[in-house]
Amino acid sequence: MTEDLLVTAREAVDTAPPVGDLAYENYCREIAKRLAAHWPAVLEANAEDVAHAEERGLSPALLDRLRLTTTHLGGLERLTEEVLSELTEVTAPGTGAPTGSWGTRSRIPKPLGVVFMVYEARPTVTVEGALLPVAVGNAVILRGGKEIARTNQALAAVAHDALEAAGLPTGLVSVIDDPKRTQLRALLKRPDAIDVLIPRGSPSLIDYCRTASSIPVIASGGGVNHLYVHRSADLALAAEAALDSKLPEPTACNTAEMVLVDEEVAADFVAAVLRASERGDRPVNVRLAGRTPRPESADAPASSRPWNLGELQEHDLGREFLDATIGVYPVSGPDEATRHIRTYGSGHTEGVVATDPDVTQEFTRRVDAAAIVVNGSLRLHDGPTLGLGSEISISTGRMHVRGPVTLGALVTHSWVVDARGTLRS
Repeated sequence: MTEDLLVTAREAVDTAPPVGDLAYENYCREIAKRLAAHWPAVLEANAEDVAHAEERGLSPALLDRLRLTTTHLGGLERLTEEVLSELTEVTAPGTGAPTGSWGTRSRIPKPLGVVFMVYEARPTVTVEGALLPVAVGNAVILRGGKEIARTNQALAAVAHDALEAAGLPTGLVSVIDDPKRTQLRALLKRPDAIDVLIPRGSPSLIDYCRTASSIPVIASGGGVNHLYVHRSADLALAAEAALDSKLPEPTACNTAEMVLVDEEVAADFVAAVLRASERGDRPVNVRLAGRTPRPESADAPASSRPWNLGELQEHDLGREFLDATIGVYPVSGPDEATRHIRTYGSGHTEGVVATDPDVTQEFTRRVDAAAIVVNGSLRLHDGPTLGLGSEISISTGRMHVRGPVTLGALVTHSWVVDARGTLRS
């Protein structure tokens, strides 16, 4: 079964039209049309997955990651439009450049080949995986979590219908359901047949894929992200940045887990966070390190406030809370903040709030992450938001691509050398 899957994917890449063919534009249009037409069936399958997850006792945060709604359809339709609008620029051949007096060189885009995506609970990733790599000529094998098996099968049918309508090989998209990981382990041992591995999910999933396989990895690592609040910061902005970095998508990889705040403004910062929570009626759990002064408002009756204060534990350092929880950890200054990030951060997204330009400049120089946000929300680390284009993940690796993995990162290039009869010797 595994061998058949790999042969089908490779044959699909080999027989598909070259990168930039109009068939890929048609595919984008067709998948949007078929998503809309089949969405009731997709929602029905998704409801079964969610019901089974509820029976298994999954947390509300994880259930929310599984669930699809009409809003998701709108977002996926917009994604197809964005990919379609980007294809011409991404797939255009480069202009020729002279090579001395004897010829010219240029680059033309080529697919990476067979892409294996391993991910967990978000069914929207299935559509992203079936769209972005395929739009630039790759074949993709998608392996989602068992929690979304029925949803994935419904979405696989949508992708295959769209491929057929666009005149592309249906083998460009394969969705596998392997709850026991047998097939996953077999595929991870096939660098001869799979060109790129893209794991998306928890740090444990990323680590498993890295250690179990020698296939080149574009790693979308976990987001143990920090926001450092300097004593010079506008604390109202810092509070809003902290809440916006966490609450809209508590389980996303670009959310904040810990706020590192200078000791002398820690109490005022916590008070600002609680006030901001009350203004927007935004529930948040704030875990305070033992030496963090508690603001006077901490004694307000629980029934009259949307926030909750708790105690930050040692095991909270370097973890993703995956819910509306954020830690507050006082530091002596930028040096301690930088050391803390170096020890506990995952290299995904880090941020600083300060009005002192020397502080922000030094922070960006010393902190190493795929993105560093100055005076804003960590959730700005996103391909479309940054104007970089649609993305399939955010890479924390150092090779090939770091940060948003856009369409341009899903192709490689061939050099075309027009030698005009020139011989090397």
